[in-house]
Amino acid sequence: MKRHNWTLGSLLKLLVVLLITSQYSLVRADTAIFAGGCFWCVEALYQEVPGVTTVVSGFTGGTLPNPTYNGNHQGHYEAVEVTYDAGQISYQQLLDLYWVNIDPFDARGQFCDKGPSYRSAIFVHSQAQRELAELSRQQVIDRFPAQQVVTEILPTSRFYPVEPNHQDYYQKNPLRYGFYRSGCGRDNRLEAIWGADARH
Repeated sequence: MKRHNWTLGSLLKLLVVLLITSQYSLVRADTAIFAGGCFWCVEALYQEVPGVTTVVSGFTGGTLPNPTYNGNHQGHYEAVEVTYDAGQISYQQLLDLYWVNIDPFDARGQFCDKGPSYRSAIFVHSQAQRELAELSRQQVIDRFPAQQVVTEILPTSRFYPVEPNHQDYYQKNPLRYGFYRSGCGRDNRLEAIWGADARH
């Protein structure tokens, strides 16, 4: 077996390389959390975006520990946690995509899904994200001066992934997902609000 004679200098060089590499990785990979009604639809949206590495459906924003889909998730929002490569796609681009996929005027939920857990919100985990989110919200307000934008910008709290059968739902259950999405009127409402900018 080959033995390495590590000197203090070589160990320090290795440590510097490791630190630089880890910092680079942290800068390049980031997360964003969006609530836009049914997480099946928001998950399907972001999973198709180049630069997005993972999308996890779940609950956040509440104080109840370990919420579940069929059990108690009172106080939580249905949301998705998006992990992305900041070298390929920016947080601003994720925000732009978010807005044209929600109804920002509905305080009761989203589309056919009504109730507190279906409200829209952007959860931010840094001041930089907050500033970009608030600016993007103001742009929506400016675009629709006669409407009240109710989508909130909230601090990130613990994110709880939902049960596995609700992850990648649109891929596992394409027919049921398609019927749900069509029956819920999501795409028609998006086109009514955003026109050619609607993305679905």
